[in-house]
Amino acid sequence: MKKLLLATAASTLIATSALSAAHQINVGIILGYTGPIESLVADMGPAAEFAFAEVNASGLLLGGKTINVITGDSTCIDSAAATAVAEKQITADNVAAIVGADCSGVTGAIVSNVAVPNGVVMISPSATSPGLSTIDDNGLFFRTAPSDARQGAVMADVLNDKGITEVAVTYTNNDYGKGLADAFEASFKALGGTITISAAHEDGKADYSAEVGALASAGGDILAVLGYADQGGKGIIQAALDTGAFETFVMGDGMKSDSLIEAIGSDLNGSIGTQPGSDSDGTAMLIELLTGVVGNPGGPFTAESYDAAALVALAIQAGGSADRASIAANVLAVANAPGEIILPGELAKGLQILADGGEINYEGASGVELIGPGEASGSYQEYEIIDGAFVTQRFR
Repeated sequence: MKKLLLATAASTLIATSALSAAHQINVGIILGYTGPIESLVADMGPAAEFAFAEVNASGLLLGGKTINVITGDSTCIDSAAATAVAEKQITADNVAAIVGADCSGVTGAIVSNVAVPNGVVMISPSATSPGLSTIDDNGLFFRTAPSDARQGAVMADVLNDKGITEVAVTYTNNDYGKGLADAFEASFKALGGTITISAAHEDGKADYSAEVGALASAGGDILAVLGYADQGGKGIIQAALDTGAFETFVMGDGMKSDSLIEAIGSDLNGSIGTQPGSDSDGTAMLIELLTGVVGNPGGPFTAESYDAAALVALAIQAGGSADRASIAANVLAVANAPGEIILPGELAKGLQILADGGEINYEGASGVELIGPGEASGSYQEYEIIDGAFVTQRFR
């Protein structure tokens, strides 16, 4: 009798597990949980998972299916490692789509080497290199953050408005840093500004005195640091302050992290920067939803991460299938007009409209509008560090 009961229990467990698996849709999240932007990913990852949890709580996805999240570490900088993670998610875990990756170099590697050959949609919340706008993606790569071609122009406008005419530039030596540096330089020169030097720096060094020496020799009213808050960018700023080479800095989105202020302190007061951001109703709604859930609900790429995950779920619902090709065919349809506008916290509403055969226009937290292959429209937050805090000055 005991053996019979054990056998019955085992068969019931197997049946329950099979039923559970049949009702789950695996979706990957690939972000730099370790590496030079891990302080940013600490909020980005949970924001994406929050959107999937909202979908699951609704019970409306494909008649009651749930999304099973499988996370993977892109490292941000190691393309081989990131590609291996994606290969596992796609072939072994059979993910329907991927939210990510984050940094531009690893994202491009995954798109070309794994996603496109396997027909898997990727929606990145933070890969901003202009080069990704023209990557051969077979209609599978999307992003919710705008290209750095736009950020470079915004940064140039910020400095021009402040009467700054000479800038020294240092950038992390990868696709993201080079792309942003080139975009900024072209825009700043077009406004009549002068770039005294534009030099790459390597991440992971203990001493940046040589790099700062070269930047100081070239001169400039301000130093543009287009790097990472948890890596070389922080090292460059600290060395510049220690030697008196520069007193103020203009920073790209990869530098906007509370960890930078915690590491350097009040010497950063007066420095400025840009990051993708919006003052829309959707942004405020998401900040309220994520308060107490993540450390910085309004942090860099948090809104874009929630939105990337939401688009995956809504594209599944729009096509009535978790089939990879169906998802790819429906991302643009749910992201853009026509249709009823859907904001954060309203994913159940969007799922129901789609289930009923209606149309939606998902604007989300970042004002989502996908304007072309691998391309998103978007606005930028201009900030200044005042009394040890990032303070919004305006949106552009």
